Amino acid sequence: MPRLILLAIAFSILNVCSAQLPKDSELFIQFQKLDSTFFERSFNQCDTAYLAQNTHPDLSFFHDRGGIQNRQQFINAMVTNICGAMNAKPIRKPDAGSLQLYPLYENGVLYGAIQHGVHFFYLRDANQQDQYTGQAKFTNLWLLVNGQWLLRDVHSYDHK
Repeated sequence: MPRLILLAIAFSILNVCSAQLPKDSELFIQFQKLDSTFFERSFNQCDTAYLAQNTHPDLSFFHDRGGIQNRQQFINAMVTNICGAMNAKPIRKPDAGSLQLYPLYENGVLYGAIQHGVHFFYLRDANQQDQYTGQAKFTNLWLLVNGQWLLRDVHSYDHK
């Protein structure tokens, strides 16, 4: 009997620690807006000042086809590759239904969150409808630093 009780307690703790937030929770809704604003401004609109202000100094970007980049390499790649040709501009759109959020706590205090989902990519040409070019999964680590959410780690993988 004691083993069964210990097992039940262990599963309860595991469930609480690993459960994603409900999609109607305040933090989940905040992250939907954060994701939308961050990628619309930095990726879709090429606001590199915004990108720099909202990424952690120790940012690491892991890409299944492009390798590993630090923050400066990531920003340079955005300027060159994503924002280099505005007449044939890559666009990122998340699959809103795929978004998941896992808060991170230390001693009961929220310090970060892991965000996971699927995003779609398009190519935008002037006066034409966006053309679908592919999709990928992403897992992002965000840290709360002095009241501001900063993107710390990006994992972009399973590109199709």
